[in-house]
Amino acid sequence: MCLSAQCPALLLLLSLLLLPLGLPVLGAPPRLICDSRVLERYILEAREAENVTMGCAEGCSFSENITVPDTKVNFYTWKRMDVGQQAVEVWQGLALLSEAILRGQALLANSSQPSETLQLHVDKAVSSLRSLTSLLRALGAQKEATSLPEATSAAPLRTFTVDTLCKLFRIYSNFLRGKLTLYTGEACRRGDR
Repeated sequence: MCLSAQCPALLLLLSLLLLPLGLPVLGAPPRLICDSRVLERYILEAREAENVTMGCAEGCSFSENITVPDTKVNFYTWKRMDVGQQAVEVWQGLALLSEAILRGQALLANSSQPSETLQLHVDKAVSSLRSLTSLLRALGAQKEATSLPEATSAAPLRTFTVDTLCKLFRIYSNFLRGKLTLYTGEACRRGDR
């Protein structure tokens, strides 16, 4: 039995321990992503993966190009978008980024001698993206993204292609630090009102 002041801290600790596994965390606070430390941990992992692959020459090039979301943010336009439009852009970007990381994982596994370190970072990214998807779903991003009537007629997601693991991890890191952070900040503020 825990004291009422200790229960939320224990629940947060347990949630943070289970999130890297990509498992759904039952009983987790639905707004866990609103705790900046949670998103900061994912950003730190993404930057670490980016740094590890920066000096990589052998085994870091893909045999094909991988499509990724454009991570550039026009802050003037972003601030004028309502949270639902932001949710559409983030949800679509996260889905495309997840597909890209999974494709990178498959290409790395099929390479002649995949580095264990590279494989570890790609596996962590796959797990982290699954957890982030669950956390955004709990925040209501998927519901907002699919409930907008203009979601189907919205401008298509801007994309481009990458041909190395380093570029893929740079996009992953930029997406988390940019659009995802901006969206969760606004969605969490809106939910606190």
